Amino acid sequence: MDNDFKFTNAVITLPLFSIIIIWFVFWLEIKFGFDFVQNGIYPRTLSGLQGILFSPFIHADLEHLYNNSLPLFALLAALQFFYRKQSIKVLFFGIALSGAITWLIARDSYHIGASGLIYVLFSFIFFKGIQTKHIRLAALSLTVIVVYGGLVWYIFPTPAVLGKNSISWEGHLSGLLTGFILTLVLQTKEFKRIPKYEWEQPNYNPQDDKFMQRFDQEGNFTNLPIKEELPILTYYSSDVAVSYTIIPNEKNELIPES
Repeated sequence: MDNDFKFTNAVITLPLFSIIIIWFVFWLEIKFGFDFVQNGIYPRTLSGLQGILFSPFIHADLEHLYNNSLPLFALLAALQFFYRKQSIKVLFFGIALSGAITWLIARDSYHIGASGLIYVLFSFIFFKGIQTKHIRLAALSLTVIVVYGGLVWYIFPTPAVLGKNSISWEGHLSGLLTGFILTLVLQTKEFKRIPKYEWEQPNYNPQDDKFMQRFDQEGNFTNLPIKEELPILTYYSSDVAVSYTIIPNEKNELIPES
């Protein structure tokens, strides 16, 4: 079971490479004066479909980029470590499906940022850990909800704040739904705990267990009845009469001379 979770270079390189890409895209905007916002998701328009692919790499400002970088790195590392066989599929289908849902339901505005992907990762890790009932994955789910549980509040419509960019709650909601859908579609192996004790064996019978025999039907601990041991005789005695018959030596053997 411990072999299911191994630290590999991809646990660091995958999230690090993703962070480098989104920072590089932002650097291109600052360095050369590009405006990639128009390459984001614009709902229900043909040109807005390109944003399904490009929007996770585009950010409005440095604060937006910074706020997405830390949770993206942490959640990608957790995904690669605990779900390495499903990680690439989660990223690919997560970006595509969450972007498509955003394109269908969102307001008429450009939707950009990696927050949709963050909600995909958050949702997948949380719900998958509960579904598998594996102690480590369940602990990971608990950790995620404790650290990033506040993300749930941003899936609801929020009032616009003067002077600040509006939050794409539709993208967050799409990511949360996508992560949950992927937990149902992408199957993980059935984790089975190796029996360590005798009472964990499938053929265990408590009636044959010396310790369990110490409990009565009401669950009270009792002493086992002392068995009377029969004395072990070191000799044989019998009251039956024994008769002996002497048989003469009839063999033609030469008697040695004295």
